[in-house]
Amino acid sequence: MKTDELREKYLAFFESKGCVRRPSDVLIPKDDPTVLFTPAGMNQFKNQFLGIGPLEFTKATTSQKCLRTGDIGNVGITAYHHTFFEMLGNFSFGDYFKKEAIHWAWEFLTTKKWLGLDPERLTVTVYLDDDEAFDIWNKEVKLPADRISRLDESENFWPASSPSQGPDGVCGPCSEIYYLAPGATKPVEIWNLVFTQFNRVGDPPNNLHPLPKKNIDTGMGLERCASCLQSVLSNFEIDILKPMCLAAGDALGLKYSYDAAWGRACRRIADHMRACTFAIHEGANPGPDKADYIVRLLLRRAAMEGYLLGKKVPFLHTLVPSIVEGMKYAYPEITETVQSVSNVIKLEEEQFLDVVDRGMPRFEKLASKAKSSGIISGEDAFDLHQTYGFLIELTDTLASQGGLKVDHEGYTKARKRHEATSGSGAFADSVMSAGPIDSLKQKGGTKFLGYETQSADCKIVGIISNKELVNEFTAAGHEIPIGVSLNQTPFYAESGGQVGDIGSLIGDGVEFVVADTQKDGDLWIHVGHLMKGKLSIGQQLQATVDVDRRTGIRRAHSATHILHHALHCTVGKNATQRGSRVEKDSIRFDFAHNQALTQDEIRRVEDIINECIAQGAPVTTDLLPIEEARKKGAMALFGEKY
Repeated sequence: MKTDELREKYLAFFESKGCVRRPSDVLIPKDDPTVLFTPAGMNQFKNQFLGIGPLEFTKATTSQKCLRTGDIGNVGITAYHHTFFEMLGNFSFGDYFKKEAIHWAWEFLTTKKWLGLDPERLTVTVYLDDDEAFDIWNKEVKLPADRISRLDESENFWPASSPSQGPDGVCGPCSEIYYLAPGATKPVEIWNLVFTQFNRVGDPPNNLHPLPKKNIDTGMGLERCASCLQSVLSNFEIDILKPMCLAAGDALGLKYSYDAAWGRACRRIADHMRACTFAIHEGANPGPDKADYIVRLLLRRAAMEGYLLGKKVPFLHTLVPSIVEGMKYAYPEITETVQSVSNVIKLEEEQFLDVVDRGMPRFEKLASKAKSSGIISGEDAFDLHQTYGFLIELTDTLASQGGLKVDHEGYTKARKRHEATSGSGAFADSVMSAGPIDSLKQKGGTKFLGYETQSADCKIVGIISNKELVNEFTAAGHEIPIGVSLNQTPFYAESGGQVGDIGSLIGDGVEFVVADTQKDGDLWIHVGHLMKGKLSIGQQLQATVDVDRRTGIRRAHSATHILHHALHCTVGKNATQRGSRVEKDSIRFDFAHNQALTQDEIRRVEDIINECIAQGAPVTTDLLPIEEARKKGAMALFGEKY
């Protein structure tokens, strides 16, 4: 069975059970600061699982584009690890539960109309204390007890070990389904059924409270299931991935085979290029922060694989057509940006090769110095990064080639010292965490007043310190960044490429400096430092935005719209915005186009922008229904939710 057929069969099966078929969410979430990339199918349904907002349907099914880097070191080595992958899922929001989830999974896997897997090759696991799931498998599905394993909370609970270790919030036992392929010696997990039936509150015992509405969240790896159906022992041998590995070998001037000495490198290159093709299509650009950093990391890891095999000219960009060919059935939109994605990748390759050429002599000196100890110091590794642009992962790879290791702890200390003195670093990341964010969202959202005023009386509804909710916080620890949630706020939260507002929260004997504003859905978090006094839940404060900075940001925001208009006038509407960074005194505007702008086109863009500025048109903010806004010429950008 072809991979595209498997994807369609899965979605059709669950549609036949009354599930609403939903398209894959974007790979790079725009309004979820807790993740850089979509890690699972349930991500687009977080509000439904939390009971927030209207419920348009009570059960759904998807095939979701996902990207994870937690197992990046295993990619290409093991048969089943990827960065980019697709997750098939079916979900229930207070609708069907354990009985239906188990029976439907078995029906889909074993019925000849659907997958027709041999039932004798399937085994399952359940949570140690989940007698209900065990009995459904054993007494109703008729799976023998010796093919049902009971495992503890570290293996069969989501989140793992949450009953004893947390975090607080929605959780539940799970049941995993394993398949032993012909010729294989070990079964592989192909499907995980999560039964979210509890709300964890506090430490054990008696800390798991039944939810009034129980939910289902399942995940099946598309590539892994396809490998079972196609009787191959690695995901990289399935019909959509093997051609990508072959293309990687061709680009390197090598004939790819799974067991070839360079086979691992070809698989890693194919995997990383698939991830980058989708990420860049959605507007990511290789860079130093957040999702952009991951794209740069993946591209440079792939380029280094080629470099170590003697490929010292750009080649990764030539693989984009093979990636698109394999994925266009499910995601036809990626055919529209082949050239622009290729251009971005080629430019990053050229920069990478320049980095290696400039930094290699320095690396060789440091490697020579480290021979006696066998370890490149953290300070030296950070110097390579800061001076020559060597990512720590690049230094790791080169060091391992020479039998050396890198002091990662020392590297982290050197990086943090630099961030502390330069003011850089992912400041908001120290506060934004899924656990407390989800708990606060259940209390309701934040009313945004920023279009009406730049100062307002507000009330504290949540305080986050060290990624946990606390009831109060004193200025004695003001060096620790914390997050404050208010019932309403004039602060604009970072979104759509525009940076968040800064300013202050002032009360009786209290001064809180807001250094950043983030949001998750309709929940605003004000990130900063408490300079004096004490914060507590329910406290009244005066929230005031830094007006000068806001004015500069608004000016820059308008500039992005003018620039976009000028591009359309110059090269046509196929020049589409893919991302931006809007700050007080600068903007970065990323756009997709089939070729680089000529000098004449750049001058024309500049002339149009200057003409628009000279007109001195007033700037106003209008809130309109989406269809009315489109009629007036508003553009809906890829991946944004309106």
